[in-house]
Formats: sequence, structure tokens, C-alpha cells
Amino acid sequence: MVEIWRMGAGEVSRLIADRRVSPVEVMRETLARIDAVNGAVNAVVSLRDREALMGEARLKEAMPPEGWLHGVPIAVKDLVAVKGVVSTWGAPHLARNVPDADDGLVRRLRAAGAIVIGKTNVPQFGLGSHSTNRIFGVTRNPRDLSRTAGGSSGGAGAALASGMLSVADGSDMMGSLRNPAAWNGVYGFRPTVGLVPGEPRDAVFQHRLSTFGPMARNLEDLEALLVTLSGGAHSALAAAPARAPRVGWLGDWGGAFAMEPGLMDLAEGALSVMGDLGWRVEPMAPPANAAMLWDSWTDLRSFTVGWERGADYRDPIRREGLNAQAIWEIERGLAMTGDQVARAAALRDAWLAVVRRTFETVDCLVLPSTQVWPFAVQHDWPTQIAGRQMDTYHRWMEAMVPASLAGLPVVNLPAGHGPCGLPAGIQVIGKSGSDAKLLAWARAYEAAIGPCTIAEPHAAQA
Repeated sequence: MVEIWRMGAGEVSRLIADRRVSPVEVMRETLARIDAVNGAVNAVVSLRDREALMGEARLKEAMPPEGWLHGVPIAVKDLVAVKGVVSTWGAPHLARNVPDADDGLVRRLRAAGAIVIGKTNVPQFGLGSHSTNRIFGVTRNPRDLSRTAGGSSGGAGAALASGMLSVADGSDMMGSLRNPAAWNGVYGFRPTVGLVPGEPRDAVFQHRLSTFGPMARNLEDLEALLVTLSGGAHSALAAAPARAPRVGWLGDWGGAFAMEPGLMDLAEGALSVMGDLGWRVEPMAPPANAAMLWDSWTDLRSFTVGWERGADYRDPIRREGLNAQAIWEIERGLAMTGDQVARAAALRDAWLAVVRRTFETVDCLVLPSTQVWPFAVQHDWPTQIAGRQMDTYHRWMEAMVPASLAGLPVVNLPAGHGPCGLPAGIQVIGKSGSDAKLLAWARAYEAAIGPCTIAEPHAAQA
């Protein structure tokens, strides 16, 4: 039999249900794989006591299945509160924070039968696509340990790519389910905003700009986890669309998005796969001015972060632990006037109107998932792309903005590996509410390219 840790969650679930393997065996293999590779990758943090986990697995073994994740180990992104488990948000003042209640996302995972084993690493408060913080350090890309795994769901992506987890949750405000999925060679899905419930503590703008979502090495697991995270609101049983999609290829947005060499080549290779599937792929002019989208996005984002994290900034002890990204965002947000926020919201409304018109002529839009290859772990963020200077800590992720600003569903599809051996991806964007249709098209793409591979981190460093 194939080693359990190499399997997807759905396959493991079926084996447990058929009593061909036990939750105890699954937990034992999962912990052994974490022991073997997590020291190099540093994706799973706040790992629970081994004996407690084995005891929980034995309890699952004695119970009838509760759901599709019955007995399946999962580590939750460290931007989510888990009862009894250190939950830090990557912030020093929360290094010993142990919640006394689960967030809703965790309750839904447990109701499906999952065993929560710990957390996956993140950048502080999820700001930026490089999962490093002062508490746990940096998460490394298992395909090249000198490189970043991305973020903010970087721990989740690296744990999937290296076989420590079979499925993982993530969240996405500005590409946090897409960048790390692309850089780790797995699937990540940003649902239509509102499909997966947020938490009551989230700021009002957070509900419009950010969302939880699934990551996995295959579409079966991705869809099943989306059903769980959404509380059943998404049906993974939707039939494949009767006709091939009309695809608008946006490339580098008319030159507005700087791209490192090689990324466009891989993206165009993925477009060829789509063409072979019968998808109607056509180059498309940018439907809106990139600067307008950037202005709206950065102001709404800073306003939201300032609102949520202003108390941390005002407290001298907490402020001491804030990184440069958090301070920049909070200061911008706190200094923002009502007129600025109103202008940003109006620009967003204008973009939403453009989006509605655009999807009258195409079924989905395609952009590269990243503008750079995974960068060296010692760098905070890319300061230039192909000679073009980046003026903020997140300008190099500008290709994430069009979908995020409109709250659209997006799936990252693996696009292969470049000459450097590192993975890249493409983001396929659907209209609001088209999640099931988008994933049905993704399944056809997955069947064409074959399964995701698992990385061996120790070999990757050589």
C-alpha cells in the first residue's frame, strides 16, 4: 500500500470508513512525516502533545464516522483561534495566547471529524506573502529550502507540498490562498466572499475583502473542504458545465504588472492545456486602469487593518512587537479621512460595475498567480521586479488585486516548474457565485496535467 502520508484526505477518509486503516495508523504516519521534514521546512507550529493526539486518534477509532474528515489530522492556519492550542497570529504579544473557545471554522472542521494537531505558520497578522515571524521563524519552500513558501497561508502550502498534511485551510485577502499554492505546486481556492462565514470580530470591510478557503493537492479534497468550511453552502456535486468556458487572458494587464522572466511562459503553457481541452482562450485588453484598482485596494486594506489593529499600535508594549508591514498599514489606516475611504469605496463600486459587464462576454479571466519566483528567505519582500522598483511591501502582489477587490472566486491551478525547478501557477477568476462551475472547469484541467507531486525537502536543499 502507498504510504498514508502520500494520500489525499478523501482517500484516507475512505480507507478509515472501510476499516482498512485506523485513525491511529494515520496519526502515527502523520507525526512521523512531521518529524522527518518539519525541522527543515518549519510549516507546522504549536504541535500538540503526541500522547494526547494518539489518544484522540484511538477515540476516533472506537467511534462511528462523524464526517468525511473522521480521524484525519489537520493543522489550522495560525490566524484562527483553536481551543487549548497556542494561537498567535504571528504577533509576539500573543505568543502565549491559548483560546478557551474555537473559532467557527474550527468547529466546522471538528464536526466533520478532523483531529486538530496544531497550527500552520503565517506572517504577522497575515500581512505579506512571506511566512515568517518573531515567534516561530521562517517557513521554507520544501522544493528549495533557501526560498520562501509564500503567505500568508505559507505554512499550509508547505505542509501540503511536503506531505505533512493531506488538506489544509487558509485565508485570502491579497492572494494568501493563491501565492503560496502557486509557489508550493498545489491548489488553492479563494471562494466568493461571503460563501465561507467569517468571525463576529472581523471588521465590516474585512467581510468584503477577505475570506477563508481550502488548499489541497487535488480538487476532490479542495471541494470537500470547501463544503465543510462553508457549512454546506457550497455543493461539490455540481455537474460539469455543458460547454467549454470562454477565457479572457489578461497576461500582465497591458504591462502594468511587472513580471520576472519565465512566469509568462509557464502561464502560456497552461493556456495551451486549456486550449487542448476545448476552452476558448482569447487575449483580452485590461478592463480597467490598474492604478485605480490599486488606489482603491490599498486604501480599503489599510483602513481595515488600522481599524482591526489600532489597539495594538496604541499600546507601547504591543507596538514594540509589530513589524514594518503592520506599522505601515496601521499608520495609513489611522490617518485616513472619511473622504478617502468614501473615494476608495466608490472606486470599488466602479470596478464591480466593470466586472459585471466583463462577465457578459467571458466566463472566466486568467492571470499569473505570482509576479515573481519564490524569493530568498532572508529577504522581507521583493523590492524590484525585472528592474522596476516596488514602492510598498506588497506592490509585487498587485496581480492579486482585481479578484480581491471584487470579492470574486479564484482557483490557483499549478502551471508547472520553471528552469529553476520552482513551481508557478495561474489564477482562474470566475464571476461572483460561480464557485461550483469554476471548480468543475478546474477538474478538467487537473485531469489533463496529472497529480501534484510531493516534495522531499532534504533533497531540495542540495
